[in-house]
Amino acid sequence: MQQNELKPAPGSRKDRKRVGRGNGSGHGTFSGRGIKGQKSRSGVQIQRGFEGGQLPIIKRLPRKRGFHNLFRVEYSPVNIGSLNIFDPGTEVTPELLLQAGLIENLTRPVKILADGELKHALIVKASKFSEAAKAKIEAAGGKVEEI
Repeated sequence: MQQNELKPAPGSRKDRKRVGRGNGSGHGTFSGRGIKGQKSRSGVQIQRGFEGGQLPIIKRLPRKRGFHNLFRVEYSPVNIGSLNIFDPGTEVTPELLLQAGLIENLTRPVKILADGELKHALIVKASKFSEAAKAKIEAAGGKVEEI
């Protein structure tokens, strides 16, 4: 095969639509713009969301604006300072946190945050830990386990 024998793939090249070149072309008379109206005239520029002068739906429904992430994960936060109520060496689980009243329910995953000081060693099991919380628990002689 020579360079001068190369051809584009069949169907990849298409002639441009030549509008207003007679009825035989299929795009004559009104040139694909319909008959009358604003959009049939030359130089038309209608902005997105324009509804012919009536108050647009985006302005009528302010509650509909914005964005809600369906995949956002809401955590039940627990600070390290509140874990001091447990005895040294206790295995702190989400069930134990629920019994102690530190979280409201078990539907949300638990995240341990670093506010406060841990006075004794604990084995803490939770879904997530902040980096500072991990460091504080390990500095107190405890263990961190992600569920």
